[in-house]
Amino acid sequence: MPVIGFLHSGSVEPYADRLAGFRKGLSETGLVEGKDFAIEFRWAEGNRERLREMARDLVARKVSVIVAAGGVDSAPVAKAATVTIPIVFLIGVDLVAAGLVKSLARPEANVTGVSFLTQELGGKRLGYLKLLAPNATTVAVLSNPKNAARDVTDKAIQDAGRASKLTIEIFEASTAAEIDAAFEAIMRRKFSAILIQADPFFTSSYARIAALGTRAAVPAIYPSPEYAEAGGLMSYGADIRDEYRKGGTYVGRILRGARPADLPILQPTKFELVINLKTAQLIGFKISDSFQLLADKVIE
Repeated sequence: MPVIGFLHSGSVEPYADRLAGFRKGLSETGLVEGKDFAIEFRWAEGNRERLREMARDLVARKVSVIVAAGGVDSAPVAKAATVTIPIVFLIGVDLVAAGLVKSLARPEANVTGVSFLTQELGGKRLGYLKLLAPNATTVAVLSNPKNAARDVTDKAIQDAGRASKLTIEIFEASTAAEIDAAFEAIMRRKFSAILIQADPFFTSSYARIAALGTRAAVPAIYPSPEYAEAGGLMSYGADIRDEYRKGGTYVGRILRGARPADLPILQPTKFELVINLKTAQLIGFKISDSFQLLADKVIE
């Protein structure tokens, strides 16, 4: 039976919905789990060294396909581990800019995948914050210093802030304690608004981060719908659960004989703005009817 090796930098619990999307994509290719394929999961829980060990283990087990998910950490590790086993990236950055493929239309050799572009949307999220809270002057940005793409994404936010005449301050966090400390500082210094950068570790803690953002009682925007559904005020990004589904279809096609190099890199065609009106009421913030009309989904 073919085995799919699923390599992820995070932990399993927060990704249940995305995994359901991935399995749905596999089923859409006519394959049945347990009959036509099996999945071996490897969760690094934020430990980069474990990622390397897990990738080598999957290669040693001669899995049929490796899925590299959970941010920019797992993708280069998987690519370095094998040049023969097909690899499907599920990642939030531009794969060409990250040096993982040479072309979106014709990825090289044994790799292909789906790019969610979550980390390229910081400026757009800042724009929605400014539109929602036009009187905001200072924005606190939560960023993970261990994210390989953070220099690029933080610079983009700073540039967008200058263009919008907003003062941006970056708060770094790579542990649960640092997230708590960052929000304590943000609340103590009374920032006008909060922006959460896209990061797998933050996704693993999305419910906690959403709760802290609500406690701060200022407009906050998050990178994916899970945050808004967990009580965050607003999110903007691709429907990542559907992007995981697309990744599942690619894996299914490879198991059926397709070559990764013949499968172009997929990118989102739709981005969702989600607003949580319950949270707006809780923190005493009025969201105008005109802004609500911009939303793809309103949680009431």
